[in-house]
Amino acid sequence: QVQLVESGGGFVQPGGSLRVSCIASGSIFSSYTMGWFRQAPGKEREFVAAITGSDGTWYGETAKGRFTIARDNARNQVSLQMNSLKPEDTAVYYCAAKLGPPTGAYDYWGQGTQVTVSS
Repeated sequence: QVQLVESGGGFVQPGGSLRVSCIASGSIFSSYTMGWFRQAPGKEREFVAAITGSDGTWYGETAKGRFTIARDNARNQVSLQMNSLKPEDTAVYYCAAKLGPPTGAYDYWGQGTQVTVSS
């Protein structure tokens, strides 16, 4: 079992930056692929980024060039640095974990943290 708790969401103006983080507990964190997803009102959940236990990274199209995912295994933490934010980045951002490759279903989810980009 893995428990995930996100933090760091908030309000930011367009063009600004924000960093969201996720703390994991309950299992061997370094073994897990960690992912970030987001869901905006009225839209389906969208893949943002993922990082494997060996630090391989994957990004969704909307995140490429603007977002950076990183992990700190010593702190059981994964973060998502978001730059050049746009109003369309407004969503609830979820941390997720799974064993294996970053594709496919994730087994564990956090409760989400709200990110709002608006002037």
